Amino acid sequence: MRGLVVFLAVFAPSEVNAIIRVSLHKGKSLSRALKERRLLEDFLRNHHYAVSRKHSISGVVASESLTNYLDCQYFGKIYIRTPPQKFTVVSDTGSLDLWVSFVYCNSDACQNHQRSDLSKSSTFQNMGKSLSIQCGTGSMQACWAMTTVTISEVSNIVDPHQTFDGILGLAYPSLSVPVFDNMMQRHLVAQDLFSVYMSRNDQGSMLTLGAIDLSYYAGSLHWIPVTVQEYRPFTVDSVIIDGVVVACDGGYWAILDTGTSLLVGPGIQQAIGATAGQYNEASSMPTVAFEIHGKKYPLPPSAYTSQDQGFCTSSFQGDYSSQQWILGDVFIREYYSVFDRANNRVGLVKAV
Repeated sequence: MRGLVVFLAVFAPSEVNAIIRVSLHKGKSLSRALKERRLLEDFLRNHHYAVSRKHSISGVVASESLTNYLDCQYFGKIYIRTPPQKFTVVSDTGSLDLWVSFVYCNSDACQNHQRSDLSKSSTFQNMGKSLSIQCGTGSMQACWAMTTVTISEVSNIVDPHQTFDGILGLAYPSLSVPVFDNMMQRHLVAQDLFSVYMSRNDQGSMLTLGAIDLSYYAGSLHWIPVTVQEYRPFTVDSVIIDGVVVACDGGYWAILDTGTSLLVGPGIQQAIGATAGQYNEASSMPTVAFEIHGKKYPLPPSAYTSQDQGFCTSSFQGDYSSQQWILGDVFIREYYSVFDRANNRVGLVKAV
């Protein structure tokens, strides 16, 4: 059991109608760490879970998948409490709240993370509510709190091998008010939208709050309406390989999720000819095109395969427990993504 604190944000006074850029840094992938310890094959054999459970809305227990399964994480820096304490967080459009580990957590899971010491904060308020979270690899207990959060232009270099301290949720509001909604209500951002650029390198990725940065893409943005709020679902019309529709014929729900490393969908591994998690040379794999709102978004093999220390692995995951697709970091690295809250739409364009 791991102890967490979930925050309702109160922002320190700052410039209104601002454009805020938060540098994101790519962490070491779980697959690489496991390979270095010769544990990858055991992990693949013993850990089979559905990433789509993260977006389950059962009404019973919130389900939040926390394992970075075989790919990578993108970290940014924020500051919590007064005086400020720095935390490394994953910006997650598939999660609602801002949460970090609590200083009183004695679990082994908390030992390698920065923990919040709220007794030293002059702006901390205990909201008197608790929260239970059942995860794919364990469970957590959390308490609701309110304190000051500072998000600003950050130039700090993040150690690419460190783990993250918590989650900065960027989904639509539901039971609580997310950080970005708080910023919009206080007119702290220039526009009610944010955009994400994910580089393949350790440095260079960026979360931009309040603006679209033309330097990160080539071409024109293609806008996709969000039909249902919360996790911003939209429809994938079809998935095409070599001119043949292999999935989503007639349309299926999909989510663009910065907090999921992989691209998840029923039957996708079989469609590309993958078997048992280990594959042939990347050059022999097909280009996979996703048709969304009348436009095709191709993913070449270089986008969804990786070769390292003799292994060739896919960044797709087949999940037959749900017909929903999750377009995670694998897709976002190829397509600069804009989350337009004012107009309830998502914009996609080829990233540079």
